Amino acid sequence: MQALAAFRDARISRALRLAVAVAALAVAGCAGTPRFDGTSLPAVELDDVPFFPQTDYQCGPAALATILAHEGLPVDADALVPAVYIEGLRGSLQAELLAATRRHGLVPYRLRPDPDALLAEVSSGKPVLVLQNLGLDRFPVWHYAVVVGFDPSRGDVLLRSGTERRRRERVSRFLRSWARAGYWAFVAAAPDEPPVTADADGWIRAVTDAAHVLAPSSADAALRAATSRWPTAPIVMYASAVRLGEAGRWQDAARAYAALLESDPGNAAARNNLANMLAEGGCFDEALRQARAALASVRADSPLRPAIEDTVATLLRRSDGAAVEPDSCASFP
Repeated sequence: MQALAAFRDARISRALRLAVAVAALAVAGCAGTPRFDGTSLPAVELDDVPFFPQTDYQCGPAALATILAHEGLPVDADALVPAVYIEGLRGSLQAELLAATRRHGLVPYRLRPDPDALLAEVSSGKPVLVLQNLGLDRFPVWHYAVVVGFDPSRGDVLLRSGTERRRRERVSRFLRSWARAGYWAFVAAAPDEPPVTADADGWIRAVTDAAHVLAPSSADAALRAATSRWPTAPIVMYASAVRLGEAGRWQDAARAYAALLESDPGNAAARNNLANMLAEGGCFDEALRQARAALASVRADSPLRPAIEDTVATLLRRSDGAAVEPDSCASFP
């Protein structure tokens, strides 16, 4: 069983990332042209958000320190410089800001490119880190700032920006600069508190990307929060089953995959992992049947196909020398 456990752990992790990637492809391109429908909302200002004035070109560390400190972390901009500031670029890359957020035990959640999402997060009490292009498309001037409020009656957005603790910017100007930066924005979320604008696929993607640096207890908390908020979402049910498998609870994991397949029978990744869990319990006949069914359900160019083919091949080798299946296999028809 040790050999099966080894290939199970590697393949489940890969299958989870593949399933998340497939889910991402399914929703890609759904966002439309951003709107600004905030005129019916009351004015909001998060006055308690800390302020770290930037030095030189270090708006990235300053903006990141702002949102991390707001979550109660003992950070400052200077301490973040080595982690996110690239001297040769005289700036910070988005990937570095996201990675640093994960290393501090938080989940960076990318907002959809829609001012309504930004306003909703600020209204919920979350400052939003945004990327702006203060120049032109051909001659960009990149700048990170933190949205801390908005005033619909005046048509203003309030920012922690550069050396200004309370910068007022006209909505039209802000939207142009944000649009030139691809509407890039994120919030730093505690693992047990998904942002108000989060959806199941986006949250599981964000948690999966952070899982390699999050403490196991934080990863568990993030999954429990997802299960509480989106109990019937296939990607959440899938992630819960994966977690059970990683904990060595093959029977619980198999039942979780079976429950998911009742509502989503075409989920090849779940069926493949169900096969792995059944094999963990020595149920090779049913495991092979499930793996072959998973293989038959995917196209030749599916990114899942290599993992499923590997499962089938491994099970064929293992089942040849398997003893009589245990009685526990009878509970998995």
